Amino acid sequence: MASCLVLGANGFIGSHIVDALAEKGHTVKAFGRHSKKVVYKDYKNVQTIHGDFLNRSDTRHALAGVDYLFHFISTTTPITADSDPQIDIETNIHRTVELLGEAIEQGVKKVVFASTSSIYGATYNKPCTEDDVPLPVSPYAIGKLTIEHYLRYFKVKYGLDSVTFRISNPYGERQALNSKQGVIPIFMGRVYHNKPVTVLGDGTMARDYIYVEDAVSMITSVFDKRNQHDVYNIGSGKSISVNEIIENIQSVSGTPVKKKYESAPPTFVHTVSLDTSRFTNEFGLRPTTDLEVGMKATWRYVTDQYEGLHA
Repeated sequence: MASCLVLGANGFIGSHIVDALAEKGHTVKAFGRHSKKVVYKDYKNVQTIHGDFLNRSDTRHALAGVDYLFHFISTTTPITADSDPQIDIETNIHRTVELLGEAIEQGVKKVVFASTSSIYGATYNKPCTEDDVPLPVSPYAIGKLTIEHYLRYFKVKYGLDSVTFRISNPYGERQALNSKQGVIPIFMGRVYHNKPVTVLGDGTMARDYIYVEDAVSMITSVFDKRNQHDVYNIGSGKSISVNEIIENIQSVSGTPVKKKYESAPPTFVHTVSLDTSRFTNEFGLRPTTDLEVGMKATWRYVTDQYEGLHA
């Protein structure tokens, strides 16, 4: 069993990473500001660490005795980075470079990094493979790709092993309901409160959606194995349009969805889908949750959260 540090442990994907690692018997340090109630489960092999990613002393202390570093924290979202790219540079990129230096000092064996499918940009009218040249047009994706390059640099220069997972749009339980990221929980929250959803463009904009537990199961099943490649796509392998998402929400909620249309920002990519055959061929794993099943589970979570607030 391994000693793991999860940065962003109280976040959407990070909290599921904590649970999955703990269930497999690994020792987990769950790092984050934890300004709200801890959302991951209570395991004896999980240590909650209150810390600030932007504080070098906090991260250096947390890295002590760690074999695997899960870098699943971000100080920005696609929208906030688009509004102010400099913040992304000064926080995510700058601090990650410092973090990788700290990982070397502390003897970390491997870094597991959560990247994004949006790094491929708008160039490819097909499922993207890891061999396609990334041409991101959004600051958020540019930042993720920059960190991927720095991981390669630290591997070549210092021997710090790493693996990057380019995750498509994950959805499911624990996704923030008041965030500007994640169209499914945002739309579901609007529907729950009988408010219109904002559709950017004509609704044909499409993304590759994967249920969060599928993505996490795939990642935590292989992170400690010898990987043949540095980068893997994690997704469902197909694109789903905003219009299809709305139809699914109407189905699982039993409520007609009111729509308000706005122009899409010029940096938004219209369609993204991922070719996940590299991961599947090497590790034999693939997503198992059908979109309708995942959407039903997400709707139950959203309604439970809002009903709990009103109780």
